[in-house]
This record gives sequence, structure tokens and C-alpha cells, in this order.
Amino acid sequence: MTPIDQKQNFSAIYAGAAIVGLVFGTLGGAYLAPWYQKTVLKQGEGVIVENRKIVLDEESAIISAVERVNAAVVSIVVSKDLPKLEQFGFPLDEFFFEPPSPSGETEKRQVGAGSGFVVTADGMIVTNKHVVFDEAAEYTVVTREGKKFPSRILATDPFNDLAIIRIESEDLPIVTLGNSDNLKLGQRVIAIGNALGEFQNTVTTGVVSGIGRNITAGGGALTEKLVEVIQTDAAINPGNSGGPLLNLAGEVIGVNTAVSQQAEAIGFAIPINQAKKVIDDVKEFGKVRRPFLGVRYMIVTPQIRETNKLPVDYGALIVRGETREELAVVPGSPADQAGLKENDIILELDGKKISIEAQLADLLRSYNPGDRVVLKILSRGEEKIVPITLGEAQ
Repeated sequence: MTPIDQKQNFSAIYAGAAIVGLVFGTLGGAYLAPWYQKTVLKQGEGVIVENRKIVLDEESAIISAVERVNAAVVSIVVSKDLPKLEQFGFPLDEFFFEPPSPSGETEKRQVGAGSGFVVTADGMIVTNKHVVFDEAAEYTVVTREGKKFPSRILATDPFNDLAIIRIESEDLPIVTLGNSDNLKLGQRVIAIGNALGEFQNTVTTGVVSGIGRNITAGGGALTEKLVEVIQTDAAINPGNSGGPLLNLAGEVIGVNTAVSQQAEAIGFAIPINQAKKVIDDVKEFGKVRRPFLGVRYMIVTPQIRETNKLPVDYGALIVRGETREELAVVPGSPADQAGLKENDIILELDGKKISIEAQLADLLRSYNPGDRVVLKILSRGEEKIVPITLGEAQ
């Protein structure tokens, strides 16, 4: 065989080997590699690769959601005029430094902080009522870019820890409101806010760890019962109050409002569907409108039934308050006009039984002033159906 023939034979061999390698490489990539990852690498690289993809997808969703909303999240700085303090003694010698003493003058100082989010391009902002409860204070809104705007309080919700404030601006970035009724346990959520009143637009993540919680929350000078709130383990620090709780689509599904002092990693947010009514009321009427029935009551329980020999163990028993001025039925109220009296028991509202789990005030939250409702009343042993047109709480 001549060198030329040998060279041609080797070229043919190399070409054939390349073709075979290409075919088996393609087949191996399509069939062998996935089998290897799933079968051979059950406890190794295969699982890591799959988990890494899930993690990267979730990280991308979180980053995208934050970028979509972050510019519309603001910090709220609370300031008041307080006595100016003068210092006496020897400033250069700490051993002779005397405590500060009031001078009679005042100076503006920061006394609190919170968060909020913009819902209209012309400056309407949602926050917590306990963030802006002090009528003597001034509230400055600070955007993510550091722009500062004086704000005014448009309205506060008499039944919930919600408030609407406004700044004078145009073309502001706004959030998208989601649907809090669609939340699921374990769903990933994101909280953004002015953590500790110092770290603007801080982002924390967690999951929905509870739905439909009823809590008693305190903030500022307020203590309120909050119903049907969202529980989350996303860190909600002081200063986060009023900031948004987001889903991975970047939609606001809650208003961060409270954190448990008895446990770690338990925070609470008001569902955004409760806030939507407040936003709509302020847009249309310039205030938050809440229905008014006009009764003072206590919830009937099995124990109360037994103690007072009542015929039922549920419902709202119409009773007087602790003073003579606290009447059982407010004169001139819808309840008074409908003939409700002290010791009557309201059993149902529009077919919904009243109980510890579904109290009268909680059921009324979903109605508007002027709505007509039907009450089932137990009065002196007789059940009655009483239609009532709700008034407006003042």
C-alpha cells in the first residue's frame, strides 16, 4: 500500500469515526444525559441542577417583582415641634457634662417613620392609620430617589388600620393591586418598606403562613382589632408599617401592618381587597364611608347563655354600656327606627349567623351606607325578620 493509499484510508477512518461520534453524542445528549441525571445522580449533581433551575426561576421572579414596584414604595417621616434642648457644662470634658435642659424654644425633630405605596399618578398613597395618627405631627414622604414631599391626610378608616395621604406631584409610578382572595398557604410573598425607619425600600421575602387571622394590634396610640388578615414569615420590621406585601407577579396583595412580639417571623398584613374599598371611597367621596347600625352589643356564647338563661347560644345581645350615657340603641339610628330594643338578640344578618367567629361588626364591613339588609331578631322569645337601611358612621 502506497503512502498515498494509507493516507486516504486514514482519512476515511477519521471521517467515519467523526460521523459515529456525532451520532452517539447527539443520542447521548438527548437520552443518556437525562437518564444519567435522574438515575445515576439521584443524590448528586442531577438533583442540584434541577433545584438550581427552580431557585433561579424564583429569584428572577422576585427580582422582577421588586423592580416593577420599588419606585412606587415610599418612606413616611413623622416630625414634630419639640422643646429645643440646650447643653451646659464643659463640652470638651465629658466628666463635667450636664444633662440637657429645656430652653423654651422648639425645634422640629423626627419622632417616627413608616412606609406607603402610591396608588394614583397624582399622589394618592396608602399607608397604615397608626403611622399618621398624630394630628399635631407633620408627615414627609420620601421617594426611593430621595425626593421629599410634604403630605396631607385625606382620610382614615374608622374600622381598620388604613389611611390615605396625598402629595402634590404628577406622573408618579404606581403599584398594581392584586386579588387577596386568591392567596394560598405557602405562597411566596415579598415585603418592601422603610425598615427601622432608617433603611429605605428594604426587601424581605417569605411565604403566606396563615390566612384569615383575627388579631388585636397596637401601634402609636391605637389598639385595634384586625380581622381576616394575612400572616407571613417575611420580616416586617418597625418602619415597614404601611408598605406593600407583593406576590411574585409584582401585585400588591396586602398592606403590612403588625408583627407579633411573642414570636419570631410572624407578621401580619391587611388584605388588599379590604383596602380597595377605602381607596375607591376616597376617590369618589373624599372620605372612607362605613355602614352604621346603631346598637351596642355583646356576643352570646354558651357560657353567657347559661349564666343569663338565654334561649340561644349565638347572636348579638343588645345591651347598655358601662355608663348611663352608653345606650343600648342609639336614638335616631337605623336600629332605633326599625324598632330594635335593649335585650333583643340579633341572630342573623342577611342569612349569616352571628357568632364569635362572625361578629356583627365584621359582617357589616362588606356593606356600604345606604345598603338594605335583613336581620333575624329574637325579641321576647319571638323571632322576627326586620329589614333595615344602613346609615353612615360619623
